Amino acid sequence: MHDIKEIRVDKGNSLKAGLIRRGMKEDDANTQIENILKLDELKRNNQTAVQTLLQYRNVVAKKIGQAKAAGEDASELMKEAEEIKQKIATGETLLEQGALEILLSTIPNIPADDVPQGKDEHDNKQMRIHGEKPKLAFTPKLHDDLGTALGLMDFDGAAKLSGARFVVLKGALARMERALASLFLDMNVQAGYTEVSPPYMVKDNAVYGTGQLPKFGDDLFKTTNGFWLIPTAEVPLTNLVADSILDEEKLPIRMTAYTPCFRSEAGAAGKDTRGMIRQHQFSKVELVSIVHPEKSKEEHERMTGQAEAILQKLGLHYRVMLLCTGDMGFSAEKTYDIEVWMPGQNAYREISSCSNCGAFQARRMKARFKGKNAKETQFVHTLNGSGLPIGRTMVAIIENYQNADGSITVPEALRSYMGGLTVIGES
Repeated sequence: MHDIKEIRVDKGNSLKAGLIRRGMKEDDANTQIENILKLDELKRNNQTAVQTLLQYRNVVAKKIGQAKAAGEDASELMKEAEEIKQKIATGETLLEQGALEILLSTIPNIPADDVPQGKDEHDNKQMRIHGEKPKLAFTPKLHDDLGTALGLMDFDGAAKLSGARFVVLKGALARMERALASLFLDMNVQAGYTEVSPPYMVKDNAVYGTGQLPKFGDDLFKTTNGFWLIPTAEVPLTNLVADSILDEEKLPIRMTAYTPCFRSEAGAAGKDTRGMIRQHQFSKVELVSIVHPEKSKEEHERMTGQAEAILQKLGLHYRVMLLCTGDMGFSAEKTYDIEVWMPGQNAYREISSCSNCGAFQARRMKARFKGKNAKETQFVHTLNGSGLPIGRTMVAIIENYQNADGSITVPEALRSYMGGLTVIGES
């Protein structure tokens, strides 16, 4: 959410420049700003009118009392009082409907100054690269071919149960899923994150607070009684500080959680329809930080480094990309994507996305903090990142650690979590 006071002060010029950087046409950006400023003026005029009516209602009520006390006819005054009551109700209804807030809630965050200008992923900037691509002495296979051949990855069985974009994992791969979650959580806790086990279903205000609503409801699953299935643990973790005024001394707050995640993939029709890359249900370990505004840039680097540390522990080759203005998510002001090398696909694929959202989510959630001697509160800054998704990490391990006979070597970091297993062979 954007600060209407800041928009009002500079007549929306900063917001307009940010929207244009995001890829919006200048005419459309001008229209957005005009609409915002008009609604802001209407809202303020309506607030003034309601306040004036409330004051006048008190005057009329006093006159009615005086007329009755004097035995005079107060019917006209009572009629006027009823008209005032109706006008106040109309004005308050308009304020409650919040047309200005609704419009502001559909506008994305503004890119940070150091985010490169660009249209899509082709304009992202490589920041660094770790390790080297594995040199396999044979033609590498795709993860789903390997998993299916081993009898440990069942897409047909999942389709019978749930349809497309689901998988049933068995045996050693099911155990690897559990092992990866334990490794990730252990490493995150050691790095200072508090482990949390949050609800997997949340109310409207939670998905609104992190920016999924109102624009991206089609990408989510909703129950018949009004709950949303979480698309990521970012939603419940970040909303734990909603409607709060935190003590400055409690910052930073760092949390990590292992949860299932549910996404309809409405905007990804035809993409990654085979395998485990893009599914309706998957498991992920999330990282969330709530920090002082002056510390969010530093925290962003720290969080990205934590996701990298996990990949390094697993011995996976990856690169870190700074997303351009046209490729960032709705709530982010700056995002690093970590892309891991997938030999079977002969390509880098995103495995972690770490974003600094600034005060954007905090303003939507009304999440603030106050210093010990401060008179006013400030909005916290929120950050989130994958640390890491279980499914995509499994894909990377399967493709990078595959052997010529179709077996999969278990990375050394995982062996103690898998009962000392070193190689996954046919079940």
